[in-house]
Amino acid sequence: MALALIIADYSEQPLEWLRTALSVLTYPLQFATDRPTQMVREVRARFVNQQRLRDENIDLQRENLLLKARLQQFDALEAENARLRELLGSSLDVSDRVLIAEVMAIDLAPYRQQVMLNKGSNAGVFVGQPVLDARAVMGQVIRVTPFYSIVLLITDPDHALPVEISRTGFRTIAAGRGPNLDLELLYIPKNADVQVGDLVLTSGMDGRFPTGYPVARIKTVRHDPDNPFTTVIAEPTARLDRSREVLLVWSQNESLRAQALTAEAFKPREIPK
Repeated sequence: MALALIIADYSEQPLEWLRTALSVLTYPLQFATDRPTQMVREVRARFVNQQRLRDENIDLQRENLLLKARLQQFDALEAENARLRELLGSSLDVSDRVLIAEVMAIDLAPYRQQVMLNKGSNAGVFVGQPVLDARAVMGQVIRVTPFYSIVLLITDPDHALPVEISRTGFRTIAAGRGPNLDLELLYIPKNADVQVGDLVLTSGMDGRFPTGYPVARIKTVRHDPDNPFTTVIAEPTARLDRSREVLLVWSQNESLRAQALTAEAFKPREIPK
């Protein structure tokens, strides 16, 4: 029968009508047998697409988180670069050799005003070395290890610094006052020409700090009848509690450095912890 149908199909009278009728009759069966396979294929594609979308979503979330973290780092780096530019800009006015160091820790307890720097004797840091920030004098090195150093801030109660008033050239001593982060100018006669807003500079009389570095600005001048001297309070120009980077200064005068290494004038007393 199949052979007869094939021969008849190739004859002059094709059985196109019969083929059409049979295809209509067999279509439901073909659809029914092909549908499960098609459904499995669609379900598999749907699961694959969902898994792909889920993976892409996870990857996008991770990338978004990473980009946000990097953006925060960029903000921090931008702020750090601004501080470094300010610091390096200030070093242009310093004729001495300098080294940039980073503040690792800070101790502003009432009777201890110190910071730790990430530079030590391996970088050439020495005891008595002046330390500045982008604005003014911060303090001096009191202890050195190969990898870090300890700086005594000018506001520490044990610190005293010879200074002079820029406007008049009057010389005095600036002593630290501890937790207030202020300085007191000592032994100023009542007839001395001292005004609020006067700039206080290093005088260089101690053999440690070169002359002319900014130290503080006078904010209070008080005449007490019971005190033979004028009470003068100055606010440090340096950002003692906020500076992240500082300058370690080598004086061009080698005799000053030698004195800083050997002088006995400055010996901070032991402070109970």
